[in-house]
Amino acid sequence: MASAASSTAKDDEPTEETALETARRQLTRAAAHLDVDPGVIERLNHPNQVHRVSVPLERDDGTTEVYTGYRAQHDSVRGPYKGGLRFHPDVTEDECIGLSMWMTWKCAVMDLPFGGGKGGIVVNPKDLSVDEKERLTRRFAEELRPFIGPTKDIPAPDMGTDAQTMAWFMDAYSMQEGETQAGVVTGKPPVVGGSKGRDTAPGRSVAIIAREAIDYLGWDIEETTVAVQGFGSVGAPAARLLDDSGATVVAVSDVNGAIYDPEGLDTHDVPTHEEEPEAVMKYDAPQKISNEELLELDVDVLIPAAIGNVLTAENAEDVQAELIVEGANGPTTTAATELFEERGIQVVPDILANAGGVTVSYFEWLQDLNRRSWSLERVHDELETEMLRAWEAVREQVETYDVTWRDAAYMVALERVAAAHEHRGLWP
Repeated sequence: MASAASSTAKDDEPTEETALETARRQLTRAAAHLDVDPGVIERLNHPNQVHRVSVPLERDDGTTEVYTGYRAQHDSVRGPYKGGLRFHPDVTEDECIGLSMWMTWKCAVMDLPFGGGKGGIVVNPKDLSVDEKERLTRRFAEELRPFIGPTKDIPAPDMGTDAQTMAWFMDAYSMQEGETQAGVVTGKPPVVGGSKGRDTAPGRSVAIIAREAIDYLGWDIEETTVAVQGFGSVGAPAARLLDDSGATVVAVSDVNGAIYDPEGLDTHDVPTHEEEPEAVMKYDAPQKISNEELLELDVDVLIPAAIGNVLTAENAEDVQAELIVEGANGPTTTAATELFEERGIQVVPDILANAGGVTVSYFEWLQDLNRRSWSLERVHDELETEMLRAWEAVREQVETYDVTWRDAAYMVALERVAAAHEHRGLWP
């Protein structure tokens, strides 16, 4: 199934790079720096399994529609599959496979006992009522039930899904299992087994890694300017934490555009997407600009925290930031990555920067298995410790091999995954 962008493109027009193409190219680049069995690399170019299911839904008007759902399970050599479920009209099989590969690397770079999974339904959630979304979620849980579980595959929220979606999913699974299985998903509300701090964890980790990168480059954070594309569940916590750390956040955006103040915004005063959907452009700011213009602002740090493929060969030459910290999954195409490398622009990859989400999901999974909740302070302290540990592992690779931050992160991840494959072997 082709994405909307690629299916309508003419032969002479550039098409977006798919997540799968990007993931495979990144794997090839990392493997070139390491002495890894080519058979392991070939194995990692392909998912273990991909499940495609039909998900019927009775609409509120009594009609029935059938949606297509996917669950890609990339690699489980280090533990159960782990990754989000998205409800989005552009969900494709290849996208799920590519994103599941990224989840394998993300879990490995954080040294979590998980492999990569990803899935979703081809649907625009804005077209569904709350009741319809609940029925769709519950039926999707039933269709995936043979392939998931607390020790097999543990979904989490993603684009178009949230904590409530995960609660419905967990309840549907548990009803069929005959007992509450809180650990089947993460990202749930704390009242039904979710972890405190899970909702802001990806943005918190982006801020932690951005802070460490700023320090590594020898910059004074109080003299550092930041632009954040996407003021939602990732971008807003990242912007606010960097603001609290002394950085000057000059621009943030939502789907409708961006607000810009070269003197700095009060990020705590700007409503997030969760607090008031699509409210950024209603905020009283000196300038209103487009999302595309935000990416090209003259700032020190750029954080693309909205969607993938926003930094491309077409705009990479116009990016003025000296440091890019990826908050979204796959915001930088391979062509843009190469141009940034040529220009000396540092790019800290998504598999490290936004890994706070899966890390706190791991904490939530532990809490569910042990039936004991953690305080928010403990979650924050443990996340800080894990992010700094991962940062140091990647930094050592950067300095030892003189490679980019992206290559270094993939090298850390690939070494760990390859070692697990070599020790476990190929059966039979």
